[in-house]
Amino acid sequence: MSKRIPSLVLALLLACAMALGGCAADDRVATAGSSVAAEVTVERASFSQEEIYYALGHLGYESYSELDDLGRCGAAMACLGPETIPAYGEERESISEIHPTGWHSIRYDFIEGESLYNRSHLIGWALSAENANERNLVTGARWMNADAMRPYEEQVADYIYDTDNHVLYRSTPVFEGDELLCRGVRVEAYSLEDDGRGIDFSIWCPNVQPGVEIDYRTGDAWLAQEPSACDADAEPEVEGDYVLNTNSRKVHDPACPGVGDIAPANRKEFEGTLDEAERLGYEPCGQCLAA
Repeated sequence: MSKRIPSLVLALLLACAMALGGCAADDRVATAGSSVAAEVTVERASFSQEEIYYALGHLGYESYSELDDLGRCGAAMACLGPETIPAYGEERESISEIHPTGWHSIRYDFIEGESLYNRSHLIGWALSAENANERNLVTGARWMNADAMRPYEEQVADYIYDTDNHVLYRSTPVFEGDELLCRGVRVEAYSLEDDGRGIDFSIWCPNVQPGVEIDYRTGDAWLAQEPSACDADAEPEVEGDYVLNTNSRKVHDPACPGVGDIAPANRKEFEGTLDEAERLGYEPCGQCLAA
């Protein structure tokens, strides 16, 4: 018997979760380097009685929203239990070919594993046995994936292994406007057989990485800059117009001969300083901007 839930029922169960609302996105680049932002907030789960009753009658189901018009994930919901966890010895399939919205390969040596972004499961593989499911993967900063979400996933997994009970679970990525990178993930969990005495939480996991600033519109990122006392006296760098190659991650002078070879889909006009382009992860063209 399939553990998938019909799409019509899914729509009804996730109606409240999909009303994400929140503040409207503006043109500013949000800073993710604050230690205040890198905190998990914990409350009690807010499942309705209808959702709880449905889960009790459909133990072991999993539901994943269809991708939206921008290719972004929606809420994922499941009744987790012995039926959904991976079988003993089951191997995980590769997820390297899946590129969630906002995905970039950005590396910093001060981050564990060096990669800024992980392919973050809305419902972890250890809970759902779902790995290479594009409707279950978002681009998540390493801190969100490993430090914010994982401890609570492990708590739920340990509970299921210890009790053979079931946990109603909902994971909702929150996007603002047409941003490609979610601002964070809301995870709710409630143990069913003991009326929440074993597991009962709603956590907000912000999609941040201490020491790094993130542009949620595109997924671009750069090192957070600590202000110095001499900044106020420094003369601002003169801004100029440049051309970015989003494929090679090179920044060019508009007069560079190589600009004409850039495919239209990979060409992006950039108004700003060369330093700003470099903080976005672009390297100066060795032909036209060599030092």
